[in-house]
Amino acid sequence: MPSRNARPKPSPTDYKSIAAEWVRAKRLKELEGAAGKKNDSPSTDDTQRLALEARRKTALERRSYWTIGFWIWLICTHVVSILLFTSGFLLARFVLDERSECDSPPIEPLLEWKGRGTVDGGCWHPKTFNKAVVVLIDALRYDFTVPTLDRTNAEIYQNAFPFLYEASIQAPTNAFLRPFIADPPTSTLQRLKGLTTGTLPTLADIGSSFAGTSIDEDNLLMHWRDQGKRIVHLGDDTWTALFPDYFQPNISRAYDSFNVWDLHTVDNGVIEHIFPLLKPDQSKKWDILIGHLLGVDHAGHRYGPNHPAMTAKLEQMNGFIRDLVQEIDDDTLLVVMGDHGMDSKGDHGGESDDEVEAALWMYSKRPAFGRTRPQFREPPPTAKIRPVNQIDLVPTLALLLGIPIPYNNLGRPIDEAFIGPKGTAWENLAAASRTTAAGIRKYQASYFKARGIEQSTKPGSPASLWNNAESIVEPGAKYRPWKTIHDAYTNYQEETLWICKELWTTFDIPKMVLGIVVMASSIVILFLYVSRDEDEDFAVLDDAELDFAEKSLELQGSTEPEVASYKNLSKSLVKAGFLSGGLVGLVSSALVVFTESDDFLLAAAATAIASIITVAAVLLQIRGTHILNLLPNTLWGWLAVVFTLSQSIGFASNSYTIWEDTISLFFLSTFGFASAVAALQRPSVRDRTLGVYHSIVFVLLGRLASFSKLCRDEQMPYCTSTYYASANSSTSAPWQLVIPFIVFLILPSIIKSYMNISRSYEGLAPAWIGYVFRAGLFLAATYWTLDAADNGQWFPSLPAQMLKTTQVSIAQLVLALAFVAGTTAFIWAPPCVSILTTASNSRTAQITVLGFGNANGARYLLLPINIAAACILLSKPMGGGAIAIMLWQILSLVEILDLNDIATETIGPVTLALLGNFHYFKTGHQATLASIQWDSAFVPLFTIRYPWSPLAVALNTFAGQILACAAVPLLVLWKTSPKRKGVLESASRALAAFVAYYAVESLATMAWAGYLRRHLMLYRVFSPRFMMAAAVLLVVDLVGVLVALLGVRVNTLAIGEVFGFAD
Repeated sequence: MPSRNARPKPSPTDYKSIAAEWVRAKRLKELEGAAGKKNDSPSTDDTQRLALEARRKTALERRSYWTIGFWIWLICTHVVSILLFTSGFLLARFVLDERSECDSPPIEPLLEWKGRGTVDGGCWHPKTFNKAVVVLIDALRYDFTVPTLDRTNAEIYQNAFPFLYEASIQAPTNAFLRPFIADPPTSTLQRLKGLTTGTLPTLADIGSSFAGTSIDEDNLLMHWRDQGKRIVHLGDDTWTALFPDYFQPNISRAYDSFNVWDLHTVDNGVIEHIFPLLKPDQSKKWDILIGHLLGVDHAGHRYGPNHPAMTAKLEQMNGFIRDLVQEIDDDTLLVVMGDHGMDSKGDHGGESDDEVEAALWMYSKRPAFGRTRPQFREPPPTAKIRPVNQIDLVPTLALLLGIPIPYNNLGRPIDEAFIGPKGTAWENLAAASRTTAAGIRKYQASYFKARGIEQSTKPGSPASLWNNAESIVEPGAKYRPWKTIHDAYTNYQEETLWICKELWTTFDIPKMVLGIVVMASSIVILFLYVSRDEDEDFAVLDDAELDFAEKSLELQGSTEPEVASYKNLSKSLVKAGFLSGGLVGLVSSALVVFTESDDFLLAAAATAIASIITVAAVLLQIRGTHILNLLPNTLWGWLAVVFTLSQSIGFASNSYTIWEDTISLFFLSTFGFASAVAALQRPSVRDRTLGVYHSIVFVLLGRLASFSKLCRDEQMPYCTSTYYASANSSTSAPWQLVIPFIVFLILPSIIKSYMNISRSYEGLAPAWIGYVFRAGLFLAATYWTLDAADNGQWFPSLPAQMLKTTQVSIAQLVLALAFVAGTTAFIWAPPCVSILTTASNSRTAQITVLGFGNANGARYLLLPINIAAACILLSKPMGGGAIAIMLWQILSLVEILDLNDIATETIGPVTLALLGNFHYFKTGHQATLASIQWDSAFVPLFTIRYPWSPLAVALNTFAGQILACAAVPLLVLWKTSPKRKGVLESASRALAAFVAYYAVESLATMAWAGYLRRHLMLYRVFSPRFMMAAAVLLVVDLVGVLVALLGVRVNTLAIGEVFGFAD
């Protein structure tokens, strides 16, 4: 990053020209007075002064609009870059429109049966059941269903749901239990797609997790509906989004799926409505009955698996399934399954073992199931033994219920469902395997043809395996080696599945490269923008004589003041960027329409690149900057480069990425050590002492914050989670409730002590910080205490919703104080100063403005304080403590920059960006989807409400980066007086250096994810880190504009209204 000198000396020519102009104007006034001209009256002077202030205010407002316009343009380039790379990187599967037909099997069946080719007899295979009850227990992890005899060492959730396991042992011909392995991403919507179509989800699908669109490709429900089957759905409303108009309208019941605080409404609703439908007088109203229960999943999200609430919920499910078994008839198949598992904290979305290992249990009242080997009588003790893929359920259900297998299916029949009660019906299993494999072969041929791919016939290829399997089937033979036939078609299915997985990892390299190029180009723009010219160097000076001279010249009207380049820079950049981009965008879009390519992303890429080139040319022309001049010329500048590049290069290593939280602490400690050494070289004893003190405080606070940890699976067993009560919990420990009260007691006093250094604890500061902010912290501490009471059922006699209602009211009050009252106060508050008048004698008085030297910084500090209050509320107690520590570190950082005279160096914004990333991890997050704390959406609300629920989750997730971004202007405003020039531009430059760090990080994660796209840890480490970097970059872009820059504008206007505008 380019280096910026701390307090550059003004150009001697500029200084002398102003001084000479001042002398000339003064002499002219004297000559006019000697000639008998009257001096201007006081009222005229006041009018001229007001007019000058009005002109400067108008100029400031215009500059702020142009500056915001530049940042909007920059955000557009970042969006285009991320969209380009994402469209080439996040995999998409080509969906075929073909559908299977009942009377057109993919191959001639090996078996003969009555009603062949009909719904009544079975389309492609002899039908076994006429009806089915499918119960999906969301997040039913396999080990939840396996009891343990060692009760002393058992987890609290074990032995709560033993019925599935026990029934499979006691009646092996009626039931079987198998591990049910989900394909990541392990979110419910993607799992339902796989469970109904038999296909694999891709990373591109995860974007639709919270806005599900209907499934148009061939699926089980489509065939049931087309065959006249009546489908009833009870439970999770995700089904109604995926399958609109599929369900019987009068008896189906859908419930909200996102209220993770509600453990019982959905489950109780399913249980209440399902049993009446099983009665003889109601059973003729349906053929397929689907019940989707959410209580286990919600208990995991809210409490984690190792909690009494999870035990209670599993016990409820145990009783529910036991009762359900008694109600179904002999002609009905009962399927109980989980769509995914959950990790040790109760979350899911990734691909860890605990997240993908669900359970599958199938039951029939009459003997229908068997085992291929006697040793398979007992269910597997762990999910690592004899698992089945979730897509295997699709052909299994289709053949058992007599409908065609969906066209895009890649699964195979489950052995127990076709081997027969005696375990000897190999001909039935082989026939099912052959029919399924033939369907897969037909799909593969269609897919390869549509994509223009030539099939391989090499030994070991699917084509070769198919020919080998067909050679074993001897037409007309009385005896066939049925087990060998089954094994041969199973091998074909497994190889084809592997080929398809490889095929769907085909990346669009050109678009990925374009995305990287656009991001790299935008970073060059940021570097050019950060570099300073002579005009801005002159603007940052707090020189009262020069300011008085300039203002006097403007008042006298003796000369037209020359406009410094920094005042028109943003205007020039916005015009160049949008005009060139608009022109190229129109031409490229017209070409896309004319060629009917529909690839408007390429048009956006051309627009972004042309716009960036034009803006770069303007920057180089106006600033007179050369690329080579962007290299640092100070130790601090090089340190900023080392921090940025070493962090970004490290993302090429999965181990580095996994341990990023620890490495971030090392960089922060390095800065603290360097600042302490630099402080020892300061000329005064006071500066040396304070510099070393704040450096030590900065390092020690980082070490203190590091005790808050949320370990990812890859860090085990070398990491111990402390963010929650335990590694298997998502609630806070009782001792952690002390932390919010400690924050309430000491944080306002700490802020006061930093403001007292510059005598800035004046004006609104004592009332807002000492009372309003402190009250908000107390209410936040009260909220989490009530949350613990609700989770732990401390007051069982209270009404069920009383504590939750109180909590929501408190949370809404805190957010109202932080955002509504806080924003109002920030907009209208006067400077944090006070006037002290002392009379030295009867004729003269001395006026002292307390806080004048920090008028800009002290008032602006109110804005990040308000944001910190909201983030503390929305984070759990350990996270709230980390946010409080971060605010303390920010105050130490601005003192360090001021004492070492490096406030305008890039090391300040880079360290602040590092601080934001570090506290992202300290607030209970990792670069994994499973670490998102969805329950934060229900801190201020009872149910999901848009856009407030997503905003609450965003504030919780990116609290560190948001607070850091809001505090960027403090780096240049702290300890500056109202006469500081170029405040807006200085803050914008600091923001550019701050954003550049995250942009480089985003570029690096793009590049490494693209380069390592075949790496084993791509989807577990590199891809989630890229998604995190992209999200963080867009968040800091938006916060930078909506909070930081608008905050500086409001702050500067408020200061200028009292003390006058500096420029």
